[in-house]
Amino acid sequence: MNALVGEKISIVTPKVQTTRTNVRGVLTEGDAQIIFVDTPGIFAAPEKFEQAMVKAAWAGAGDADSVVLLIDAKRGVTEPLAMLIAKLSTYKHKAVFVAINKLDKVPKERLLELATALSKHTIFREIFFISALKKDGLKQLVLALSKTLPESEFLYPEDQTSDIQLRMLAAEITREKLFLIMSQELPYASLVETEKWEETDTLVTISQIIYIQREAHKKMVIGEGGAMIKRIGSSARKELEKMLDKKVHLQLFVKVRAGWKDDGETYRLLGLER
Repeated sequence: MNALVGEKISIVTPKVQTTRTNVRGVLTEGDAQIIFVDTPGIFAAPEKFEQAMVKAAWAGAGDADSVVLLIDAKRGVTEPLAMLIAKLSTYKHKAVFVAINKLDKVPKERLLELATALSKHTIFREIFFISALKKDGLKQLVLALSKTLPESEFLYPEDQTSDIQLRMLAAEITREKLFLIMSQELPYASLVETEKWEETDTLVTISQIIYIQREAHKKMVIGEGGAMIKRIGSSARKELEKMLDKKVHLQLFVKVRAGWKDDGETYRLLGLER
């Protein structure tokens, strides 16, 4: 979605289920305005919090006029993906497309095999090969989607690319840096909340809390002599300054909140239903 709208509005990490709630991106080209909804991944969710994420994903797909199933060309059609396709096959009233991403990472023969396997599913209106990184194939996908749109007035100003609040996006950027910098060391169960946002013409002062579930995890995030939290904060601050085009003073605090996944406030913050 970042490649489609031309701005970073959704974080990207190697960890699965990075996206926790529906994020909307807006692309306006000519007389068409497409509102993309980047949903959480759909997977077998054992806990209530993850179940709420999956519920949000299906709700996003259910409300949409068209659905694009994004497939990693390197992974191919896995068993969970096959189950997902079976569910999408019930969407008889929607235009359902497939976008096979990372076409630059696999041999053409592999892409052909994937396309052949997917074409057997009659639910798919069209299959696209794309590279989000290199922006290959995106124009063709956008053109196909624009033809499925209902007629209406634009829902957003033409220069708007998302409806995500800056406070939320700033928190997501810090969470992304947590994942990228700490990699396998970082427990998945972490949450970032923007507690304070003060802005002048030249400076944005941001205070954020990183919630984790155990005291041992807190020590990991802070690091020896505060080295880890400083590195995370520095990386997040640099990206925020580029995004906001202002100097940013970022303060990060780490707190233990054992039950944050079951806290109603967490669901409210992320826009999830319990």
